[in-house]
Amino acid sequence: MKLGDVLILSLALALVIIGIHQSLTAGIGASYPIFMFAVGLLFWFQLRRNKAAQPEEKDEAPQKPRRKKKN
Repeated sequence: MKLGDVLILSLALALVIIGIHQSLTAGIGASYPIFMFAVGLLFWFQLRRNKAAQPEEKDEAPQKPRRKKKN
């Protein structure tokens, strides 16, 4: 996992904790934008992981078998 991925995931976790605290103190209406931003960061994290794994799958794809040359 790269540094950017770690930062995005950590920020999303911190926002979830802040959102829970806000929902307990000020209500769910005040914490809704915080939760939505955290969900957006989680989607961004998942997108980065999928894009990072995609080129590896292309490299591992089997190649077409070559025909043997006749002598």
